[in-house]
Amino acid sequence: MRMREYLCFLLVSVLVPGVSAFSQDEKKEEEPKYGWSKQVVGNLNFTQSSFDNWSQGGENSWAWQLGFNGRVENDQVKTNWRNIGKVEYGQSKIGDAESRKSADEIFLESVLSYKMKFHVNPYIAVNGRTQIASGYDYTGAEKLEISRFLNPGYFMESVGFEYRRAETFRSRLGFALKQTLVTEEQFAPLYTDESDTETLEKIRNEAGLESVSAYNRKITPTIVFATSLELFSNLKAFNEIDTRWDNLISAEVAKYVAVSFAFQIFYDRDLSIKRQLKQVLSVGLTYNFL
Repeated sequence: MRMREYLCFLLVSVLVPGVSAFSQDEKKEEEPKYGWSKQVVGNLNFTQSSFDNWSQGGENSWAWQLGFNGRVENDQVKTNWRNIGKVEYGQSKIGDAESRKSADEIFLESVLSYKMKFHVNPYIAVNGRTQIASGYDYTGAEKLEISRFLNPGYFMESVGFEYRRAETFRSRLGFALKQTLVTEEQFAPLYTDESDTETLEKIRNEAGLESVSAYNRKITPTIVFATSLELFSNLKAFNEIDTRWDNLISAEVAKYVAVSFAFQIFYDRDLSIKRQLKQVLSVGLTYNFL
């Protein structure tokens, strides 16, 4: 599928659910509740298999993943200040091979918007994304370290307008500055260095447009669907649009037990000319701290 068709498909997949939500019968809006609201949700997933004299064959394996998602929001008559954070880490092991990480991410974002009489409001936002532990490439004879904390680190500052018609759908578009940085020179050739220059750059700056759309909806009282599409363009070429599309379906099967399926598409031409895919199906414990 060509990049143009691929991005159009992403946009339609995110925007259509939001538009359909607005076309439902209008209900009388409740009186808004102003002030601070907080939410922190933690989840722990673990799987294990063991074989002893098993005639059909098989290898011992285990995998675990721990994650926290938090939101702190201050909603007032004229302003809305929303802060979100995500931390997840997991490892897996098969047979006699050493354990390898299967999930690793730290993400923080703060968005301040000023409420106007319309549903489109000006905003200013900052966010950062990195990882916790070192990552390795295992394709060679020996494993090669290719990433670690803040190697790379991604940061973005943006200002523009945000559309918010309901709690379930948000979309924003604005001018943005993006920084990709490393703290160790050994990682610069992989993420930040310009090959046509003599100096070794440890930070790459880009200016362009940012678009972020998010849709969340409870399909049933126990099933939740969430999707978000993040786009950044440095306005140099259409096939250089950085894309991150996250999808999650979570079903609560008991008070503290949930089943979830996560699917992610990632594209950054500076890292790879091919799109990257990730999907995780898990069953585990979940707990709402706030």
